[in-house]
Parts: sequence; C-alpha cells; structure tokens
Amino acid sequence: MLILLHNIVLGIFLSGGDAHDKPSLLSVNPGLIIWTIVVFLIFLFLLKKFAWGPLIKALNNREETIKNALDNAEKTNKETAEMFEKNKKIIAEANVQASRILNDARELSAKIKDEIVSKANEEANRNIQKAKEQIQSMKDTALESMKDDITDIAFKAAEKIIAKNLDKNKQMDIIDEFMNKIPKN
Repeated sequence: MLILLHNIVLGIFLSGGDAHDKPSLLSVNPGLIIWTIVVFLIFLFLLKKFAWGPLIKALNNREETIKNALDNAEKTNKETAEMFEKNKKIIAEANVQASRILNDARELSAKIKDEIVSKANEEANRNIQKAKEQIQSMKDTALESMKDDITDIAFKAAEKIIAKNLDKNKQMDIIDEFMNKIPKN
C-alpha cells in the first residue's frame, strides 16, 4: 500500500515537468526530494504505527517462546540426569541385594545339604547298629537253640549209655559242664 502511494506521488511529480524534458537520474529536483522525504516519513510513521509494534511483539513472543523452550529443555535434561543417577543407584542396590540373596540361598542350601547328609549318616549308623543287634540276637538265639539241641542229643546219648546208672539231675549237671566247655562263637 505504501509502495503504491509512493509510486503515485512520484508519478505526479515526474509528470509535472515539460513533456520534452526527461529527468535524469542524477538531476536534482528539490520538490521531488521533499516529497520523497514526506512519503518516506509517512511510510515510516505508518510502518511504526501498524507494522513495527506487531513485528516487535511477534519477535518478543518468539524470543520468549525460545527462552521457555530452552529453559524447559534444560530442566528436562537436569531431571533426566537426576533420574538416570537414581536409576543407577537403584540398579546398584538391586545388584547388591540380588548378590546377598544368592549368597544366603547358597549358604542355606549348603546348610540343608549338611543336615541331610548328617541325618542320613545318623540313620545309616542306627540301621547298622540295629542290624548288628539283630544279628547278635539271631546268633544268640541260634546258639541257644543249638545248645538246647546239643543238650537234648547229648542227654539222649548219655541216657542210652548210662540209662540205668544215673538220675536225671546228675545227668543235667554233666551236660551243663559239657556245654560250658563248648566255645560260644
């Protein structure tokens, strides 16, 4: 709009001269200079009134927006760095805790293993002792049975040999004496 106004004013001044006179670019025309200055000042005033304020306002808004964005970015970077450090600490603590749990589990499993082995050894020893006792009992029972059988056999043999000479008590004493001489193994 201002350019159009400037061209109109310039056209009026240029056409005001003689038709045969063509102004040169280097010629000095005081009226043209004054009108050019007036149009420039009007243009400057209009620019200041209508364009300069919104331009400055837009630039200030843009500057404020950029400043806020930079502040937010810096704040976000700080928060991210803090969260990263917190996460590193949490991960380190989790690793320590996991190691502690694994060590506790290893110790507990070793303790349980030792208890199981100890109980198994004790049970085996008890079973061995019971077996020895049963073997000894069976051996004693077998020896006692053999002793009774041998006594009966010896008694019958002696009875036949000495059938009429000895009474039963004397025969038992002789047999007991004979049995005591037999080894017990």
